[in-house]
Amino acid sequence: MTPATPARPGPLVMGIVNVTPDSFSDGGEWFDPERAVEHGVELADQGAAIVDVGGESTRPGAHRPSEEDELARVLPVVEGLSEQGVTVSVDTMRASVARAALEAGATMINDVSGGLADPQMPSVVAGTGTPFVAMHWRGHSTRMQSLAHYDDVVEDVCRELTERVEALVAEGVGEDQIILDPGIGFAKTAEHNWELLAGLDAVVALGLPVLLGTSRKGFLGSVGRTRGAERAPQQRDVATAVTTMHAALSGVWAVRVHDVVATVDALDVTTALAAAAGARR
Repeated sequence: MTPATPARPGPLVMGIVNVTPDSFSDGGEWFDPERAVEHGVELADQGAAIVDVGGESTRPGAHRPSEEDELARVLPVVEGLSEQGVTVSVDTMRASVARAALEAGATMINDVSGGLADPQMPSVVAGTGTPFVAMHWRGHSTRMQSLAHYDDVVEDVCRELTERVEALVAEGVGEDQIILDPGIGFAKTAEHNWELLAGLDAVVALGLPVLLGTSRKGFLGSVGRTRGAERAPQQRDVATAVTTMHAALSGVWAVRVHDVVATVDALDVTTALAAAAGARR
């Protein structure tokens, strides 16, 4: 059974199970429901406090599945993991999918649109008291990169997240339900991602729990590499682990990752270094 809190200090680890044929990192690998459940249980055993199940790819340029397809992908996996005692989050922008997933055993909603994609989502959240991840979002995958324009990405993201919280609260969502996600890679260039990571403490300073998702994203594939020699998605786990250490030091609530083992190792190293530094003071 997945622990409610980590065995170590620092951020929780949220493991990713993509039940899609077209995710950028592992599209199709866990598309079979039985394999997806097995993988989710494995992530929990490796140290994931939460397993995030999603049936829609949100990579740049991805097209949305139908509501029926998303439900068929997600619900058997949510139900199977919940029956195994795993704490499950559902990664969806659709209120109908969120509602059905909660009925199937999910205990958290992770909406990359922060409730903007479906006007019914806030009523689902407000009616259940369920924790709700509201990510910084400017548009769907087919057009989001055309919206990557900022005066100051850190200030703009913080302002837009604050506005989203105010709107959700006005629709009946409890502020204590809301978890913020700065939306690394969503309507952001590589430079924006690095600036936002460097300014992560400003997002944390907004006063709500923060979820960070950098795992295997494109900017980690290109850093330090020439064009044409970028790391493939599954070769980005070391770079992801470095951002995990930064997230831990910045005070985030949780990190969302594909490779739980590398993430737990990174957090253990961060904790040990912090303890040693404290002992020297």
